[in-house]
Amino acid sequence: MTKITRCFVAVVLTVASIAAFAQDGANKEEMFGQANTSLGASSVASETPRRVNITNVGANSNTSDTNAEADLVPSSRAAALAKQKSSSTSRNPEVGTSEFQKFIADSTGKILPVFGAQFFANTPDTFTPISGAPVPADYPLGVGDELMIRGTGSVDIDYRATIDRNGQISIPTIGTVSLAGVKAGDAESVIRNAVGTMYKGVKINVNFGKLRAITIYVVGQANRPGTYTVSSLSTLVTTLFASGGPNANGSMRHLQVKRGGKVVADLDLYAFIAKGDKSADIKLQDGDSIYIPAATGHIALVGKVNTPAIYELRTANDTIESMLDVAGGMPIVADPRRAYLERIDASKNQPRSVEQFALTGEGLKRPLKNGDVLNITSITPDFSNAVILRGNVDQAIRAPFLPGMRVSDLIPNREYLITRNSIKRQNNVVSTGDNDKSTNEVAGNIASRIGGLIDEINWDYAVVERINRSDLTVSLIPFNLGKVFSNPASPDNVQLQPGDTVTIFSQQDVAVPMDKRRVFVRIEGEVNVPGVYQMNAGETLQSLLSRAGGTTQDAYLFGTAFYREQVRAEQQLNLEKVASKLETQLRIEQSKSAANVRAMTANDAQAAEAQRQSELQIAKENIARFKLLKPTGRITFGLDPAERSFARLPQLKLENGDRIVISARPDFVHIFGSVNAEASPLWRANMRVEDYLKMAGLTADADAENVFIMRTDGSVVARNASAWAFGGIGGVIVMPGDSIVVPEKFDKETSWTKFTKGTREWAQIFANFGLGAAAVKTLRN
Repeated sequence: MTKITRCFVAVVLTVASIAAFAQDGANKEEMFGQANTSLGASSVASETPRRVNITNVGANSNTSDTNAEADLVPSSRAAALAKQKSSSTSRNPEVGTSEFQKFIADSTGKILPVFGAQFFANTPDTFTPISGAPVPADYPLGVGDELMIRGTGSVDIDYRATIDRNGQISIPTIGTVSLAGVKAGDAESVIRNAVGTMYKGVKINVNFGKLRAITIYVVGQANRPGTYTVSSLSTLVTTLFASGGPNANGSMRHLQVKRGGKVVADLDLYAFIAKGDKSADIKLQDGDSIYIPAATGHIALVGKVNTPAIYELRTANDTIESMLDVAGGMPIVADPRRAYLERIDASKNQPRSVEQFALTGEGLKRPLKNGDVLNITSITPDFSNAVILRGNVDQAIRAPFLPGMRVSDLIPNREYLITRNSIKRQNNVVSTGDNDKSTNEVAGNIASRIGGLIDEINWDYAVVERINRSDLTVSLIPFNLGKVFSNPASPDNVQLQPGDTVTIFSQQDVAVPMDKRRVFVRIEGEVNVPGVYQMNAGETLQSLLSRAGGTTQDAYLFGTAFYREQVRAEQQLNLEKVASKLETQLRIEQSKSAANVRAMTANDAQAAEAQRQSELQIAKENIARFKLLKPTGRITFGLDPAERSFARLPQLKLENGDRIVISARPDFVHIFGSVNAEASPLWRANMRVEDYLKMAGLTADADAENVFIMRTDGSVVARNASAWAFGGIGGVIVMPGDSIVVPEKFDKETSWTKFTKGTREWAQIFANFGLGAAAVKTLRN
């Protein structure tokens, strides 16, 4: 019996050895060629337990560790249709515009957008969802989903597994695990339990790799209908976005998901776009169909609504209130008292009608019909309780009207009449923050600004402008502004009414009489006390000389220069008119010259055209220089050069801004033009023009017949002057400071000489425009 037992034990050990060898071979196959973890020595292996390593990552190293979802790509036919539609849309902007949009455009003059269409405006032809998106815990696992299993402890696990068509995964040494239908949040515990049947003390972590793709059908009034292969995490909204959404006739308020012949979801896209409600946005399953029906009706909201657009009706019970809610309501400037509803009734001879009502509780509950146009008007930007102050004031204001309100209530004191420009000029008197800035201003700047720190008020006249709303007429109520402050009880302190506009004028807005204007004048040069003086109305040059302490012994009466701003402005205007006339004459002469050139032979025409272009360029340059001339506003007194008494100055009334310069007697005479040497020789008594011309010498092209003198008093002496009676211009006695101008002789008839014949007397131009010797240099350079 003992012998039999020993034989049985030997057989059992042999079978066990064979089985262990077979199991070890199987393990090696399931490890996909990975290295054995044993030490390699048979003697050591028999003594040290071997650590199990379950992995297939090395064999699949080309697989990404990221959670890469399946691309959401339309079928080839859908993509081709989308590309064709995109190309045709770019050629014809009216593609995708509904008939109702065109109808509204004919009525309002502009194409209103369809509400919600912008959500799909930039959808790509192909769409890839975001990689690495977390997998929801309630996601049901299915065939094709990939899991990444990692475990540490008594066994090392780094294994990728994909659920096969039987709904299972197979893990070496552990066996198969059924995962089809298991929620993603439960997958880790299911796999942990499976591993725990073979190994103890193993920590398991499960992540998800590439998820399975599903096939979805987009049909009906879709922008890009077709078959789409999408991620199993895709929802109704994400798939709609990829397909471009509804077309111009499709509904945005009944987007249906059909599954197994039943409607499992009905999404109102307005609820999602307007309020972010995604309660009807379900996850799609393989084989689902997204059906986009045709829209049941559209209405238009125009005017003062927050989102003017064309809106789709969801039901026949949609009201104005519900549609305004989708549109974001009305802005504050909307007038709920006046709303106009345009309605279409095709059964009538005149299918269109309009009605007006208020958007009160009853008005907001009115149902809308297909084709309705609701126009909400703006409030009238009018004030019921305001009076306005404007004009020469600190700042224009709109103040609330109070019963019994008068002008003095609107303008409490005179400081309210100091304008912002006046304050700015006062502040600019002192420059702050720049210690290195020079404290000396350009000569004349300070003196010219004295007296101009504040805008002078017209105290005698202001006006109240009043609108009679019963007949829409306007009446003016003038009043004396000065008396409002000096005697508030006077009738000039007008009682105001709601809507009145009070206007205050400066003396520049409405010119006041001379005796009421302020007069600041400047006197410079050879007087005992030069400076800026405030003069009374009606005072003359003699009064100014008296205030300045009289003239010095070096004062030169004949060289006295008097400047007035009004005269300068008139001279500038006349100068611009002359320049415009010269340009017109040049164009006429050029047209005639061009016509003559065309009548010539080819050789002659080429030479003539070159000459014409040269003359044209010269003429343009001369006109450009002529435009650079700046009148001075000088007034010539016409005094006798031999006069010495300043009492002979004219009794000219002074105006604000007048300037008088009394110079010392100059010691030189100036000679310009076609002379051998332009010079400024010393003045000598009783010397005549011809004497100075002999000193300077005339050039060969000098026009001696048109020599003229620019006197130091601003007058001009030319050949048509009375001096011709005494031996011509050459016999005229030259006074100190005079300028003798010798023009160039025009030997040939050019376009410039032709159109300047009417103004060739440059002496007359200088005299009329108050131009000095600097103007001569400008024209010659």
